[in-house]
Amino acid sequence: MVMWITIAVYVALLTGVAVAAGRSSKSIADLTVGGRQAGAWLSALSYGTAYFSAVMFVGYAGSTGFGFGLWGILAGLGNVVFGSLLAWLLLARRTRDISARLNLHTMPEFLQVRYSSKALKFFACLVIFIFLVPYSASVYKGLGSIAKVLLGIEDTVFMVIIALLAALLLIFGGYLVQARADFVQGIIMMLGVAMLIFFVLRSEAVGGLAGLAQYAKTAQGLPKLSAAQWWALLSLVLMTSFGTWGLPHMIQKYFGIRSDSHAKRGVVISTVFALLVAGGGYFIGSLCHMFFTAKDYAGMEAEFGGTFKDFIIPSMLEKAQIPSVLMGIVLVLLIAASVSTLCSVTLTASSTLVLDFWKSLRPKTPEKKLKLGTKLVCLVFVAVSYFVANSRTPILDLMSYSWGIISGSFLAPYVLSLYYKGTNKVGAWCGVLAGFGIALVPAVSKVLTLANAGGKTAETLAGYGPQFAVAAMAVSVLLCFAVSFAANGGKKKVDNPAFYQQA
Repeated sequence: MVMWITIAVYVALLTGVAVAAGRSSKSIADLTVGGRQAGAWLSALSYGTAYFSAVMFVGYAGSTGFGFGLWGILAGLGNVVFGSLLAWLLLARRTRDISARLNLHTMPEFLQVRYSSKALKFFACLVIFIFLVPYSASVYKGLGSIAKVLLGIEDTVFMVIIALLAALLLIFGGYLVQARADFVQGIIMMLGVAMLIFFVLRSEAVGGLAGLAQYAKTAQGLPKLSAAQWWALLSLVLMTSFGTWGLPHMIQKYFGIRSDSHAKRGVVISTVFALLVAGGGYFIGSLCHMFFTAKDYAGMEAEFGGTFKDFIIPSMLEKAQIPSVLMGIVLVLLIAASVSTLCSVTLTASSTLVLDFWKSLRPKTPEKKLKLGTKLVCLVFVAVSYFVANSRTPILDLMSYSWGIISGSFLAPYVLSLYYKGTNKVGAWCGVLAGFGIALVPAVSKVLTLANAGGKTAETLAGYGPQFAVAAMAVSVLLCFAVSFAANGGKKKVDNPAFYQQA
């Protein structure tokens, strides 16, 4: 009962924020980039809450803890250093400046203006809308496993509730409503993770710092990893860290920053947030072997099948005998993180389809209809994600397919355009198509597996999402740079000088 009351209070608070902030959302710019009025705290916490959801807490933290023990903490540290600190230092200010000066609202629009290619914009629209669906679905699955274990209700019922809550925030206003809700949710996440670490450490299974020190000396706590295991862990670190550099719903957080000074402050805020939330989340996951034996894992696998790793964290929290009030806060923490991510992903995918695809075909469409169309597409996206979430695919796989394909395609032309003025359309297309093709392999293999086709080869490839994602990003960057350089005849030619004016 206490947990349900806590959740009810959170929903009421979020609804109040949505209604109050939604009244100020009038234009399409308000809907997509908040009128470019998001301050440092709003921008940084919106970025962080979109970055870390139930996917990280439930899917990734549980899987890395199960596979790598305490070594899994490296994933959290990578997210802090590369996914937050370095990303904000290198990308935020330049992206904010260019998007504001050229009045850009979406990533496909950014690519079109930079490379003078409408075809590239259309391709980006379709890829982003289609392949953000698996990521959105992975968020639903994370929340579903939480509900099943901790609340004792059917995961499908809880996923419907979350879908409705996300739809509420999007219908009431868009970016600024979402950013203000993210501010509230970000505070809840930081406090919740801090308390969760404290109670998990002092639980009987862990036994405080002394128990943790003893665990680090065991083969389960700090296992000796093979070369293949180190590559798998490194791939996970690189994908979840550098993958954010090419994700449109993360990049567009920079579009809405109010000023350069706010972008500078956002570096510190987002890094501290990531250190506590991501570092804490992966740390908790790395302790899973202190709570479960091989027999326990076998029982989970018998009950939940191939997705049993998604239930490790919820089962840990249940065994840790955390006080009901704190458990309610933890549930709110996971809901808050996930609703924020769902809103960011949904708004990005939907605004991309409407503003960059539909508006290009029907340029005279009134702004009022574009805004309404974006909201309606948001509802469709939420519904489709819900149905995909009900497939028998682990959270880690869903997210790796999505991040791999989208970042593998667009990280190179986006990031290189900020620092290498010689990047051109030919190089951009080479990088995009190479990254897309490489990252598509495990996703297609998974579809074949679900259709009972492809045999063992498809089943094996389907499990290598992170490795293919990293390969896609690396090859895409190398090709984009090399082909652009070659196309310029090795000269320091500035492609599209107007794009860099005053940048």
